[in-house]
Amino acid sequence: MTTRNSLPNKHGSQRGGGGRAGRRSGAAICLSLLLLVAPCRALEPGDAAPDFELPGSDGERYRLSEVLASPGTQGVVLAWYPRAFTSGCTIECKSFARNGHLIEDYAVSFFMISVDQVEENTRFADAMEADFPLLSDASKATATAYGVLHQDRFALRTNFYIDASGEILAIDRNVDPETAAQDVAARLRELRIGKKSAP
Repeated sequence: MTTRNSLPNKHGSQRGGGGRAGRRSGAAICLSLLLLVAPCRALEPGDAAPDFELPGSDGERYRLSEVLASPGTQGVVLAWYPRAFTSGCTIECKSFARNGHLIEDYAVSFFMISVDQVEENTRFADAMEADFPLLSDASKATATAYGVLHQDRFALRTNFYIDASGEILAIDRNVDPETAAQDVAARLRELRIGKKSAP
């Protein structure tokens, strides 16, 4: 005997409790998939900067929290760039290397940073005659935490300005490689970051 709850509908599928359970199960699967592909919330000014420890092109390792705790430091500038030796990144790095004195006047630590291997960044720094460290996030974990990793391949060109407490003061996502150093100095002035004390 066929009960009402198991009567087939006109499409041949069962009606009733089993159908409702199937629909609920399908909805749960769809929700799970949406959660998996949903992007993390992008960092914004006012957020805490994710801490990290990364190797530099100068052979040293740098932990953000330790750099921020250095005496006299009022903040850190992180200049993310896509890839060493590419056209735009070469122009950007040359801007910082040639006009770095504009940033050195301020009481901040400055780093360029990418997902390149440290060996590649070391060669890049040498070729550009950069007198500042280029950090290597080869695992891409830090780029992911900062929301700049693009298609799991490279970092988007983005500047983060972080104060001594670890708070993000500003984020520049439209960076002009040709005027990179001048623009960073202008932003530091706008943020009222202090100048280094005379020795």
